Amino acid sequence: MRLAEKITLITGSGSGIGRSTALLFAREGATVIVNDLDAEKGRETVDEIAAAGGKAAFFKADVTNPEQVKAMVDAVVAQFGRIDVLFNNAGVSGVGMLHEVEPEAWDRVMTINIRGVFLPSKYVLPYMMERRSGSIINMSSCIAEIGLAKRASYSATKGAVLSLTKSMQVDYAPYNIRVNALLPGTIMTPFVENYLRTSYDDPEAAIASLKTRQLSGDLGRPDDVANAALFLASDESKFMMGSPLYIDGGVVFGKNA
Repeated sequence: MRLAEKITLITGSGSGIGRSTALLFAREGATVIVNDLDAEKGRETVDEIAAAGGKAAFFKADVTNPEQVKAMVDAVVAQFGRIDVLFNNAGVSGVGMLHEVEPEAWDRVMTINIRGVFLPSKYVLPYMMERRSGSIINMSSCIAEIGLAKRASYSATKGAVLSLTKSMQVDYAPYNIRVNALLPGTIMTPFVENYLRTSYDDPEAAIASLKTRQLSGDLGRPDDVANAALFLASDESKFMMGSPLYIDGGVVFGKNA
């Protein structure tokens, strides 16, 4: 029970990595606050946790809307007393070379992926500062460290999140608040599977091509990232501050011959 008695808020936890993390946190003893814009998916996560004997509650809020995020955070603290862990997981992908990306699509990726980290952190931090305790986990990506074709908007946001993580850590270290980032590689979430099915004539060939980028020879699964998030949420990572944690199958630091 590595998260026993901890109150954990996970944005975008209706599916994919967020849902896998919510399920794992609950199994490790946490009370999980499930947040998603899709109420049906969010409640499915809560129901799955409850069916396994865990503790969870759903709060619908758009992570880009300050009023909604503040109301959610205040309500969670009023009901549960505190927030020990914030996992800023919500995000979207963006595809295209820079000259191909429409301004509206660029703004959408920027807003969700950066503002969606800023706002939950902004409203959770005062409560953590008051208690002088907390762990914030920001979802970046290994793309923050490498160049990848046709990912201009997405890479810009994930680089920003990594830099923001380091700056936040400097500001909030005096309050005993840790801020770290996850840098996954290609993870086979429902979103990625759907993207491959709809964007390629031969999805299997596309998957095989993606696997060649990994030293592992395979793609990651949501549980791989969830396990890393568990480590950062737990007291086991108490000496990690402002750190990027890679879960990328060897994309960044390795190259097949």
